[in-house]
Amino acid sequence: MDKINDSLPTDDNILLSLVNTKLRDGDTLADFCAAYGAEEGQLISRLARAGYKYDEEQNAFMRV
Repeated sequence: MDKINDSLPTDDNILLSLVNTKLRDGDTLADFCAAYGAEEGQLISRLARAGYKYDEEQNAFMRV
């Protein structure tokens, strides 16, 4: 499991919930990453390994 930064959960399921909640509430993925100091590519890769893909149209990570 990659550590994206200290302010984000280390558990992939909790991270997924946090990210999708913020995205559902109107943030873009770029907004989320800027607010949490995360690198977008690392976040996408980590959640991809957990079985999720970012869907730009839905602005959410969806199960593959």
